[in-house]
Amino acid sequence: MKARLTKWRLLSIFTLMALVLSGCGEPFVSALQPAGEVAQMQYDLMILATTIMVLVIIVVAIVYFVAIVRFRRKKGDENKIPKQVEGSHKLEVIWTTVPIILLLILAVPTVSATFKLADTDAMEKKDAEGNREALVVNVRANLYWWEFEYPDQGIITSQDLVVPTDRKVYFNVTASDVKHSFWIPAVGGKIDTNVDNVNTFFLKFDNEAAEEVNNLFYGKCAELCGPSHALMDFKVKAIAQDDFNNWVADMQDAEEPAPTTELAQQGQEIFNQKCMSCHAVSGQDQRPAQARLAPNLANFGERSRVAGILEHNEEELKNWLVDPEQYKPGNKMTGTYGKLDDQQLDALAEYLMGLKVQD
Repeated sequence: MKARLTKWRLLSIFTLMALVLSGCGEPFVSALQPAGEVAQMQYDLMILATTIMVLVIIVVAIVYFVAIVRFRRKKGDENKIPKQVEGSHKLEVIWTTVPIILLLILAVPTVSATFKLADTDAMEKKDAEGNREALVVNVRANLYWWEFEYPDQGIITSQDLVVPTDRKVYFNVTASDVKHSFWIPAVGGKIDTNVDNVNTFFLKFDNEAAEEVNNLFYGKCAELCGPSHALMDFKVKAIAQDDFNNWVADMQDAEEPAPTTELAQQGQEIFNQKCMSCHAVSGQDQRPAQARLAPNLANFGERSRVAGILEHNEEELKNWLVDPEQYKPGNKMTGTYGKLDDQQLDALAEYLMGLKVQD
């Protein structure tokens, strides 16, 4: 009996810890610390729904305990049959009307928000010169990496999404292989990326919230897509509009950087021989989507992670090049270019780390 009580105490402690820890999270990746208009709207709905549920639980619990205390069988009344109540119109009206009212309180703002968040008509609006007014990004999910195309700016990048703050950014999301799900927890809810259709939605990144996290949010795949699903991360650089305009101009003007050292030049030759068939180093990659088989590396040297998960330095880059399967099982890069010796690894790593479009 004592051992059984101990187990229940441990279970209670772990349950309480799980409840407390579920509310923890960093602002750059937590849905409980909204960093944009969409996230705030969804957070408010979540608080509303939670408040209603808690109130219902409290009322039911109070009624339950009152019934237990007030109508318990008293000593000496063991053979007494209490008055039988077969129905109460008053109670029936109450327990029918109250749920309807609560449902309306929750349903009206939920339906309103659903229609508001689904409105992407602004994507098609154009100015007098025929240019699209909204910023549109085409998102393509792959095993296990992300591609971001800015069709009106003629830019393609991968793994790092760059967006302006305090402005709606519209997305067309799709997938090239299996079903994925695009999710930036701190900024908005997830949306599926499918192979056979394109989903559209918008997000808005709050400038003050972005500054609190050094302008870097984390994004994830939220749909089980294979053995490396949990490692299919990407980063979001949310910067002021002027900085975003400068980034766009730099990407549009960027040319493949010339290696500045003999070792980097050797790395470029290795890249052209072994990597160029899948990767590109130009932000203006004109190839059709089906020909873009691997992440664009135009600004690889400026990224915050290698393969979306490793520290961004030459040592981790070489670890990835030696055995990508160790870090992302099932990825399509494994075994595609053959083994590299130490000198080749040093050369290729130096070349890749030098791929930058901004100083």
